[in-house]
Amino acid sequence: MVVFKEDFDSFELGPFPFDAEHSAMGEYHYYPNPGYSGQWFDPIADWSFRGPTWLISNADMDGGRCIEQMRLTEPASRKAIPTLRSGDILWRDYTVSASVRPMIVAHFNGILFRYQTSMMHYGFFLVPGGVELHRVDKLERTVLASAKVSWDADEYNELKVSLEGSGIRCYLNGSLVIETSDSRYSSGCIALCACRPTRYKAISVEMTQEQYRAYGRERTDWENSEKKASSEHFAPKLWKKIDLKNFGAARQIRFGHLTGTDEWFFVMCQNQRKVYKDRYPVISCMTAVSIETGKVLWQIGEPCDSAETEKLTTDLPFQIYDIDNDGIDEVITSWDFKLMILDGRTGEIKKSIPTPVNEADPATVTGLEFGKYAFKRLNVDAIRIVNVSGNERPSEILIKDRYSRYWIYDKDLNYEWQFSKYNTGHFPFSYDFNGDGKDEIFSCYNMVDSTGKLMWSLPIDTDHTDEIIVGRFAPDQDERLAIVSGWEGFMIVSKDGKIIVRDINGHGQRISSANYCPERTGFEIATTTYWGNNGIVYLHDCNGREIWHREMLSNGNVICPLNWDGNGTELIWMSAHEGAFDGAGRRVMVLPDDGHPEMCTEVINLTGDARDEIVVWDRHSLYIYTQDGDAPADERGEYRPFKYPEYNGSNYRGEYSFPNWEK
Repeated sequence: MVVFKEDFDSFELGPFPFDAEHSAMGEYHYYPNPGYSGQWFDPIADWSFRGPTWLISNADMDGGRCIEQMRLTEPASRKAIPTLRSGDILWRDYTVSASVRPMIVAHFNGILFRYQTSMMHYGFFLVPGGVELHRVDKLERTVLASAKVSWDADEYNELKVSLEGSGIRCYLNGSLVIETSDSRYSSGCIALCACRPTRYKAISVEMTQEQYRAYGRERTDWENSEKKASSEHFAPKLWKKIDLKNFGAARQIRFGHLTGTDEWFFVMCQNQRKVYKDRYPVISCMTAVSIETGKVLWQIGEPCDSAETEKLTTDLPFQIYDIDNDGIDEVITSWDFKLMILDGRTGEIKKSIPTPVNEADPATVTGLEFGKYAFKRLNVDAIRIVNVSGNERPSEILIKDRYSRYWIYDKDLNYEWQFSKYNTGHFPFSYDFNGDGKDEIFSCYNMVDSTGKLMWSLPIDTDHTDEIIVGRFAPDQDERLAIVSGWEGFMIVSKDGKIIVRDINGHGQRISSANYCPERTGFEIATTTYWGNNGIVYLHDCNGREIWHREMLSNGNVICPLNWDGNGTELIWMSAHEGAFDGAGRRVMVLPDDGHPEMCTEVINLTGDARDEIVVWDRHSLYIYTQDGDAPADERGEYRPFKYPEYNGSNYRGEYSFPNWEK
């Protein structure tokens, strides 16, 4: 019986939906490609792309439709091949067939099966001189079998694969050309995959009655498991809805107590992008809003109701923190080449200094666009509050450029020191690693002491670290760093700089750690990918061993720990579109179908009962959800986990939630 069929007749002629800017929006925004996608999903994102990857075409002039892969891609390690997936990940035994016409004889072009992610699957390909069967396991591509056969690039060739248990039979134009067995992947959907322009049509998946019944049982079991697991968690209910009028923005938000009371406020910043893409954004409007009333407390600059305010893919330099310890939060920001401390109650400037002059040789500055300075003074990329002086509380300010340098100032904006070595990454992590009461700073691959002296560097000099967390992930271990560093992978590193675990499982983009699986020892570590092979979520145990993987069918998954039930077990919050997943990889909570925005999300405790709320917004409105019931009493007390402090907000911070019970 046919369980899947595609002739592309439901599509209009033209590009398959794609991101015209090939931007980083999907790293932490739900930002779907506009247009009709039918049964298909494109899991590949590449900043170097121009134009669409896939095109719905009638190029055959026979009245029918085909889809054509249009890129010229060189197969290489750490390089994603254009891929388009469809079907059900729970399919096991089936027969997939497709009519395939590579437009040139080069590299490999064909169909994928038992596809779990764009980095984990089998593929049956037309190659120069014949056909090959590949197994892809992250960076390892293995040719399991091959055959020398003739095929013609001027004609369509029928590729067919029949799966039964570990048995794999591959057919070309009706003839069996490869028969082998492999047990690495026992289930997975299908995909199209090509290194060169290739046309596809007449795609189908068939199952015998017995295969279909077995699949149906597995699908029902999984859905029942998700339904049962969902019933064990509180449902979300809308707590606040705030109109953002004309000052809304994307994920440029900070939370704090601007008036010195328990009342929560948020500050949202709009921006203008200058010079080149997102490398030199500047704040153009800053608005402080009461979460309790939804009213604007103060506003600086001129608001602009434009989609351009959504498109920033970097941080903006602002934090909310009581830097002078007077009981009232200030806003620490950089605007118009000044580093400033603003009164949280009014937005008025309390202190201000010019940002540093760009004096370093441009050739020594990593990531400097076009190798030239755009401005005399530093256009600050991000701000972090640190404690490098051993004060009772953090009271120093770290500012940085995009990728190369950072500077430290005290609470009165007096300069202390600066550091530069290869790359800063996005958002340095400050922590007292050696127990001397002062923060050391880990930035990209470099550990720096509290005076700015380099202590050690990881033996890596390509890419950069995207996110960092520190924790005692297993009870019998010392604190360790867990990082994701693009195509340099997911790593667990000791405090003295030894790489303990390294898994290059895609372009590592985000990371979090929490008690996701209470039945396991220690705390699990979740990671996700973006560039290249997009949206693959991995869950690892406390020692970095993979527990499961899942390719999400949307971008913007923040994989944030969510203390939803107050019982010591965290959920993994993905996005307003996907909802929350448990440690077994089941979707267990979604937001109500009430018209809520989906682009941006944050997890933060706002109602005071120790459990987290879920904040979702776009540039027009902001919704906040809380639980539909009270947390049950627990003899251990109230669960108030240790989480990343609100005063160090960033789009590039790893998230953690480590257990803490208070009587």
